[in-house]
Amino acid sequence: MTERKNRGSVFFVSLGCDKNLTDTEKMLGALHEEGWTVAASEEEADAIVINTCCFIGDAKEESINTILEMSELRREGRCRALVVTGCLAQRYQQEILDEIPEVDAVIGTTAFDRIARVLNGLMDEEPSCTHTVTLEDLGRLAKPAGHRMLTTGGHYAYLKIAEGCGKHCTYCVIPKVRGAYRSVPMDELLEEASRLAADGVRELILVAQETTLWGTDLYGEKRLHVLLEKLCRIEGIRWIRLLYCYPEEIYDELVEVMAREPKICHYLDLPIQHANDDILRRMGRRTDRESLERIIEGLREKIPDIVLRTTLISGFPGETLEQHEELMDFIDRMEFDRLGVFAYSREEDTPAASMPDQVPEEEKERRRDELMALQQEISRDLNEQRVGSVLTVMIEGKVTGEEDVWAARSRGDAPDVDGYVFIHTGAQLMSGDLARVKITGAGDYDLTGVLEDEDESAE
Repeated sequence: MTERKNRGSVFFVSLGCDKNLTDTEKMLGALHEEGWTVAASEEEADAIVINTCCFIGDAKEESINTILEMSELRREGRCRALVVTGCLAQRYQQEILDEIPEVDAVIGTTAFDRIARVLNGLMDEEPSCTHTVTLEDLGRLAKPAGHRMLTTGGHYAYLKIAEGCGKHCTYCVIPKVRGAYRSVPMDELLEEASRLAADGVRELILVAQETTLWGTDLYGEKRLHVLLEKLCRIEGIRWIRLLYCYPEEIYDELVEVMAREPKICHYLDLPIQHANDDILRRMGRRTDRESLERIIEGLREKIPDIVLRTTLISGFPGETLEQHEELMDFIDRMEFDRLGVFAYSREEDTPAASMPDQVPEEEKERRRDELMALQQEISRDLNEQRVGSVLTVMIEGKVTGEEDVWAARSRGDAPDVDGYVFIHTGAQLMSGDLARVKITGAGDYDLTGVLEDEDESAE
């Protein structure tokens, strides 16, 4: 057996969504197979890779600022190679190289499995790898070698089941930088999920730009329910969670398998964006208020304890105060368990960017804040109703700086975007363990409680 060459140390900055994070983890795994180690900090790295996002203006700004910050280390520090990957790299590859000469290479969204070849070439000082753009057809699915290197703590992991999007919403650049919708084949997903389970993962979180359509391009019909059934058979997986399910694509077999399979969390992320019919039409969405209400009511009827999360856009071009008030009324009536709001971001090369009646930035933010204030009230009311109940939670870890306080998530809480259940106990718990918690207090977004067998009121 040949000894693996020590290539050097690499530091990754992963920006944007959880789908981007899976790409980062796969790149880390591929580099590990090639002899790279992970640097503890950017100052100690021989190479730095920035996996960027450009979904909205704030994400684009964060990506650019991060590249500029890391370019100083490339110019003055130990770093010998600076590589930019991800959505911003796909969209603005030549501009990045022209404006930031410290960047050695740019890799597109469907070419991230070339990371080892590019970095190895840069470290070997191959001229062909310097100041290059590595792109692939947007219809391709990248397939890096090696296992993923998880960055989520090990007890949960995102499973990206598809790439790209074919919805073409008028405000969104994803189809331009990620390509059309492509499902990852089932055998590859089952193999990846089995490896994750063998490595200790207990919760799988299925993600894609749109998870509900999985299988349509491979089998001619939606097959997400079949994939879920097979994932439920994998030993070691305790929870399975679904994110990014467009409401109009939810179908009976999917709801039935969610209700039937005990491993599947009764949790669904439904990005609706708005509730006014005219705004939805101009957004390029395929729903209206009546159908949204029908879908939500149907889900709650078939799965009474389902937790629903959604996202909204405030201040879309042409949105009137009356339309904003209609959205407020809809949110008040529907009482989503979880909700996030983005102020509309005017993205170049999208139809919405050239629409008339653009809403001023301050007004977009005011409407966003008003929606979030309403949701804060709804969230607190719903949380207060949970006081006295007993929830099964997954332990995240001990709260830094707090004695005998542990953070956990219920089946109704996705990592990073939802709240926590804070447990007060002197017991020693382990990340990934499941526990039963009696809820004793409620905040705007978080709950507090004690372990069920430590509940003094039950004695």
